[in-house]
Amino acid sequence: MKNKLTRNWGLKIASFLSAAVLWLVVTNINDPIVPYRVTDVPVTIKNTNLITDRGQVYEVLDGTDVIDVVTVSAPRSIIDALDKSNIVAEADVNDLTSVDTVAIKLSTNKYNDKLDSIRGNIDSVKLNIEEKKDRSLPLKSVTTGEVREGYMVGDVTTEQNLIQISGPESVITQVSKAQAEVDVSGFTSKIETNSDIRLYDDKGEEITTPSIEKSISKVRVSVEILELKEVPLTCEAAGTAADGYQLTGEVDFSKQTVTVAGRAKLLERVNAIEIPSNVLDVNNASEDVATVVDITEYLPDGVILAEENFEGKVNVVARVEAEVERVVRIPVGSIRFTGLPEGYRAVITEPANECSVVLAGLQAVLNEVTAEDITAVVNLDAWVDAEEMEELTEGSYWVPVDVTVANETLRASDNTEVRVHIIAEE
Repeated sequence: MKNKLTRNWGLKIASFLSAAVLWLVVTNINDPIVPYRVTDVPVTIKNTNLITDRGQVYEVLDGTDVIDVVTVSAPRSIIDALDKSNIVAEADVNDLTSVDTVAIKLSTNKYNDKLDSIRGNIDSVKLNIEEKKDRSLPLKSVTTGEVREGYMVGDVTTEQNLIQISGPESVITQVSKAQAEVDVSGFTSKIETNSDIRLYDDKGEEITTPSIEKSISKVRVSVEILELKEVPLTCEAAGTAADGYQLTGEVDFSKQTVTVAGRAKLLERVNAIEIPSNVLDVNNASEDVATVVDITEYLPDGVILAEENFEGKVNVVARVEAEVERVVRIPVGSIRFTGLPEGYRAVITEPANECSVVLAGLQAVLNEVTAEDITAVVNLDAWVDAEEMEELTEGSYWVPVDVTVANETLRASDNTEVRVHIIAEE
């Protein structure tokens, strides 16, 4: 019996090996090892406080916190039970190297011990580690686009005017300004909106790196939209020119009209910018009087100038001209009498038909004067008093004529007299 068990050892070993190989073949045919590829697998970076607790910040370089392709090899039965959510990729900062890389460890959250292999196309996360820097920046607000024609942007205000930023020193030092932008295209009324806060370098390029932390990412912005209106300037000179001179009534401006802006209801009541008369003093002037006026002092509350490169300074000139004289003839029959005692009548004997009146004033006004514009009166009461007579008696006398002109800027520059014959009626 013993001989039977120990005979043919070689044959028996060969049979065993054949059986084992056959088992492996059968097993692989029924549940073979197959690969499974997953893309864009995020890497969880653990224990980052080891960096931040030292007052430093980190930034992942080259997108190495995402593995482009992870390949898992395992029996088909295992692979069929896995999906992307089962892939675990971790990088522990405890394993940080001297060149600021952290090894990536790959696994699955189930059947990990049954995997044949798991590997990714990258094996480490690359970090940029810097000192953390904090800064405070004024927060500015700007508008983009164009409001509707006939309107302009007024005051732009924000609920907050300061922002705190922190991040890698190399990035934070590049930030030149922080601003909130509002698009005003087509608007005609006030805008209230929440606007994103953007950071820019000194070249005007936006800085969008996610490594910068902001104390606020949005801010409430109020944009006032004002209506435009073109209005004239007005001013009347004050004072009296020197003897023999008169104001022409003309006041010239280096700008005849200005464009102003304000709320629509307010602008309805603004039809001119009125410069007070005391600004232009022509007392005793014998030539044009000029001055520079800052019209912003005379804008109504809530109204502003709306012209680019115009700050409100205007040259104002009051025109002054020398008087000239002109002789105007009036019919003797148009001269009236006052103060004629009862029982008397008066007749002008000289001149016979027309009386000459010398008027003084501005040339342009004198050119338009006619006899019909002149009122001539002989005041006998005043003449009797001036002559210290007790009463008017019959006789022939030279009596002054009081002359007035419809245009008050003209005056009689010479005494006009007529010979009057006083006759007692029977």
